[in-house]
Amino acid sequence: MGMTIAEKILAAHTDAREVKPGDIVKVNVDVALANDITAPLAIKAFQTGGQTKLADPDRVVFVLDHFTPNKDIASANQCKMVRDFAHQHELKNFFDGGDVGVEHALLPEKGIVLPGDLVIGADSHTCTYGALGAFATGVGSTDLAAAMMTAQAWMKVPESMKFIFKGELLPWVGGKDLILYLIGDIGVDGGLYRVLEIEGPAVTSLDLSNRLTMSNMAIEAGAKAGIIRADEKTEAYVRPRAKRPYTVFESDADARYASVREYDCANIEPQVAFPHLPENAKPISEVGEVRIDQVVIGSCTNGRIEDLRVAAGILKGQRVDKGLRCVVLPATPEVFLQAEEEGLIRIFLQAGAIIGPPSCGPCLGGHLGILAKGEKALATTNRNFVGRMGDPGSEVYLSGPAVAAASAVTGRISSPSEVME
Repeated sequence: MGMTIAEKILAAHTDAREVKPGDIVKVNVDVALANDITAPLAIKAFQTGGQTKLADPDRVVFVLDHFTPNKDIASANQCKMVRDFAHQHELKNFFDGGDVGVEHALLPEKGIVLPGDLVIGADSHTCTYGALGAFATGVGSTDLAAAMMTAQAWMKVPESMKFIFKGELLPWVGGKDLILYLIGDIGVDGGLYRVLEIEGPAVTSLDLSNRLTMSNMAIEAGAKAGIIRADEKTEAYVRPRAKRPYTVFESDADARYASVREYDCANIEPQVAFPHLPENAKPISEVGEVRIDQVVIGSCTNGRIEDLRVAAGILKGQRVDKGLRCVVLPATPEVFLQAEEEGLIRIFLQAGAIIGPPSCGPCLGGHLGILAKGEKALATTNRNFVGRMGDPGSEVYLSGPAVAAASAVTGRISSPSEVME
């Protein structure tokens, strides 16, 4: 019996020639990632273990992206702990200050994660890197500490589910809409501890930015990972960035899947996920009248340059609705610089948007856009749980950048066609 991409990557990182779902394996880790919230816990566990040296400092990546620039004393102290540890162990992949970007946008951009890699991160959206053909998954901070000590991790081999997107995309539909549609179909626990293997002509037509968005939200279906086979577009993105060799894996024709689902993209409109779960996805035509107080464009899900181009294309010559805050956060310094060079930042400012630094910002209710009780936000982020972006009495709706930008103009959740006629 053949193996899936996920099984091949896991096998390649063990001493076994093959693995099957349910096997418990010890894998060699290529990248171990943490941020300013999770790294302090991992550091404390590492120090409690009595070890003084990292197994391989080049495999450890720390990114101070969640509560930075520091929002308060507690976050400043957390960042100082990480900073001191990074300097002590001479980490080359430590991102602080003006080098910080949202971690899951930054690592692909820097060529730190590559096809065929096995990546663990003390952040649930580590699954983003599956769009590069890697096996990437979130872990707890103590698991990360063990990987810092050994450059290895224990893992149960998951089953894989295949999702095939066929047909041509409708106007304004992108990766965010496809993944929200998928989650709406199977639910937030429909992929529990499984790999979502995503393919099909519609996915092949997407650029890397949209694919990264899809893999990013695999965790919102409970999945262990969300993998898209690396192809020519992937290699065109990766090759100039890669600083070490990599291997492209693809599933065997006789690989085993827990299920296979096909979707016709002719039936997929721009999607909006209603509170308080990503599975509450509706097509834009069924949203109705939903007034909003804030729009957020950014995050590891939709803060790349391609997302900003879509949003700016809609906001150009328009004004943000009076009384509504539109917060735009480019995901990395490189994205910010490119947006400035292309005139996108000027478009946002002229439209009345607020520009924030490359940061997670309001996505997790951190800062730079927290909601008050009773307020509603439409965001290009990945979660809309109760209290996710602020007060537990607030509400968060999720969409792609096109719907978000159009809604910033109208003051209610709207189709881009309403403001682009």
